[in-house]
Amino acid sequence: MQQDWKGINRYATVGIEFALSLLVGLFGGRWLQGKLGTGNWLTFVGFGFGIAAGYRAIYRAVQAANREAEREEAAEQAERQRYHDESSRALTDRNRSASGTPGADEPADNGGERDPKRLN
Repeated sequence: MQQDWKGINRYATVGIEFALSLLVGLFGGRWLQGKLGTGNWLTFVGFGFGIAAGYRAIYRAVQAANREAEREEAAEQAERQRYHDESSRALTDRNRSASGTPGADEPADNGGERDPKRLN
C-alpha cells in the first residue's frame, strides 16, 4: 500500500511542478518587464521559459516511469523464467522417478554388469 502512495505522490508532484514552472516563468517575465520597461515581450519570453521548464519536468517523469516499468518487467520476466525452470525440473524429476530411469546426473545401476553398448 505504501508503494502505491509513493507512485501517486510522484506523479502529483509533476503536475505541481508544471504549474509552478509556468507561473514562475510568467511572473518572472512580468517582473522583468516592470523593471526594464520593455513592453509585453518579456512576459511572453518568461512564459515560454516556464512552458519549457514544465515540459522538461514531464519528460523527466516519463523517462523515470519508463525505467521503472522496464526494471519491473525484467524482474517479472526473471521470476517467470525461474518458476518455469523449477516447474520443468520438478516435472522431469517426477517423470524419471515414475518411470524408474536414472537422470543425467544419476549413474545407471545395472547390477555390476558391463554395458554391451560401451566399448571401454
